Amino acid sequence: MEKQIEAPIFEIQRFSIHDGPGIRTLVFFKGCHLSCKWCQNPESQDVSPVVAFYRERCKESFDCRVVCPENAIVNGRFRINYESCTTCGKCVEACAYGALRLIGDRMTPESLFSKILLDLPYYQKSGGGVTFSGGEPTLHTAFLDQTLTLCQKEGIHTVLETCGTFSFSVWEPILRKLDLIYFDLKIIDSDDHKRATGVPNTAVLRNAKKLVTGNYPVEFRMPLVQGFTDTDDNLRQVAHLLHEMGQRQIHLLKYHNMGETKIDIIQGNQEKLNLPTYSEQRFEQVCAYFSGEGIEVHSS
Repeated sequence: MEKQIEAPIFEIQRFSIHDGPGIRTLVFFKGCHLSCKWCQNPESQDVSPVVAFYRERCKESFDCRVVCPENAIVNGRFRINYESCTTCGKCVEACAYGALRLIGDRMTPESLFSKILLDLPYYQKSGGGVTFSGGEPTLHTAFLDQTLTLCQKEGIHTVLETCGTFSFSVWEPILRKLDLIYFDLKIIDSDDHKRATGVPNTAVLRNAKKLVTGNYPVEFRMPLVQGFTDTDDNLRQVAHLLHEMGQRQIHLLKYHNMGETKIDIIQGNQEKLNLPTYSEQRFEQVCAYFSGEGIEVHSS
């Protein structure tokens, strides 16, 4: 029997207006090649589902313990023993207070598409569609390929948000199905990129250039993170790369620290940077720099 295609989806956000044209549905995939020090979705990095614990909601009824078949519910400050937990989700269903949440529901392309279709009238009226984000959606090749085919049949506009680490030879025909590709440029120096994200950026830069020369519908984005991506040297290198590729626009994304609150709900090992939300003064300086280089800035 052929194995059913599934992927872990950790959130579906409806009525978004920031991740592509019109009103959009955002689909967040679990799993990522990178481990960025500033990751704003730390719960998305591991591809495996995980039960999150929101301590402030817990009333200590321990209905979760009654139904747990693995005795993975504990009394300490954190409620789940991950070494025993099989992410069956029974504790989540038993909690009346929303203190437990399964992050990473496994879905088929058909089950995801049924949820996407719920907002079809909004797409048609606003010129919107669906945006695939994460994590890193390109980890789920066959799943996304099938989902894109379903979207094409209904004429639904599709956007991919990617860190750019995918295999181009594998993804080349699938990328042609997309209406828009948002491609992240973080740090241009490969050693600095590895220190900040865990991997070098050889594939990222190679894929960026291939998308441009292949006339794919790609637009480049850059997260602005104080002391990491917004150094004067890195800004110069990003501008140089855009000029080299003949690109005259960039989307700038301001860092916010809300992702750090998510580290505790999964007992994550990501270090908290304790950086403030990105300052408007520095943001205006960065915008002015790119504008001075003849590069149009889009912000969100």
